[in-house]
Amino acid sequence: MAEKNAMIKIRQLKIAFGDKVVLNDLDLDVYEGETLAVIGPSGTGKSTVIKVLTGLLAPTSGSVVIDGQETSSYGEEEWDGLRSRMGVVFQYSALFDFLSVGENVAFGLRRHFKLSEEEIQKRVATLLDLVGMPNTQSLWPSELSGGMKKRVALSRALAMEPRIVLYDEPTSGLDPVMTMTISRLIRKTQQQLGLTSVLVTHDMDSAYFAADRIAMLDKGKIVQIGTPDEIRQSKNPVVYAFVHGLERKEEDVDGRK
Repeated sequence: MAEKNAMIKIRQLKIAFGDKVVLNDLDLDVYEGETLAVIGPSGTGKSTVIKVLTGLLAPTSGSVVIDGQETSSYGEEEWDGLRSRMGVVFQYSALFDFLSVGENVAFGLRRHFKLSEEEIQKRVATLLDLVGMPNTQSLWPSELSGGMKKRVALSRALAMEPRIVLYDEPTSGLDPVMTMTISRLIRKTQQQLGLTSVLVTHDMDSAYFAADRIAMLDKGKIVQIGTPDEIRQSKNPVVYAFVHGLERKEEDVDGRK
């Protein structure tokens, strides 16, 4: 069997703020073309992983390799070049209120590509159609529901034709129906575009549906990683408590019964 190519390779990553250690000797691979969900309790460092992968937070120590490039010592110019091949969907969509839907999606295209206006508009229309929002270019963010904003944010992230897409709690604040709509879009875009994705979420239905593998993060470390079925059927007390929404016993915090 051929060895899988790791698009993202994290080794012994430590993030600390003074005495507070957020990530502690974290090892994690994200394989090319897969969606990896990172789950875990609030405050355990899930979103910190996204900040490290986008260069918003420098490692205290350790190695972060993205698409074959060691990024630990990157400067802002080098990060800008790498970010041009990455898309990010933020928890609160982060649309520009002063731009229409079409101009939000076109924002990166205008900054980083030399395209004609016709080419830009065609690309925007294609992306909005992909996420089920055709003919909405002239709407404003204030006119959109939460789910619609998330879909526009996904279109904007895909506009740069990234190899990697990072999702930071993309279903937060959405009702169950819209949560599954976004989860289906994550799966659809991965399959149609061959993207490598990291999905940070606390929503297990979304993780089970959209992810190829799931990594459970607790106290700054990966306590288990596996397929959705393996995580669903886990006997690890920390993982079991989280995925089934159970209150954790104090003696289970370090993984011991």
